[in-house]
Amino acid sequence: QVQPVESGGGLVQPGGSLRLSCAASGSIFSSYAMGWYRQAPGKQRDLVAHITRGGTTNYVESVKGRFTISRDNAKNTMYLQMNSLQPEDTAVYYCNRAPPGHWGQGTQVTVSS
Repeated sequence: QVQPVESGGGLVQPGGSLRLSCAASGSIFSSYAMGWYRQAPGKQRDLVAHITRGGTTNYVESVKGRFTISRDNAKNTMYLQMNSLQPEDTAVYYCNRAPPGHWGQGTQVTVSS
C-alpha cells in the first residue's frame, strides 16, 4: 500500500487560515472513508475530521465550525480547510484512510504570533 502524501502546512498567526492537501492512491480513495489526524508534541495522534466515500463529514468538537474536510474522488485528493487557527491547533497533520493504514510523513502546522 502506498502511503498518503500531505502538503500545505506552515507557520500562521492566530486567527489565520491554511489549506492542507492529501494525495492518496486510487485504491484507497475508492474503498475507504478518509480522515485527517493530528499529533501535537507529547500527545497521541487523534482523528479530527472524517469524511465518508459519499461525502458525509464529522469533526471533533474542538474544530467544528472552523475546519472543513472535503474530497475529490476523481483526483484521489482530500483537503482540510482550516480557519480561525489557534495555538492549540499546532501539530503534525496526517491524512489516512479510516481506520488508518500506512502513515505518511505528515505536514507541520504551527500557529504562533
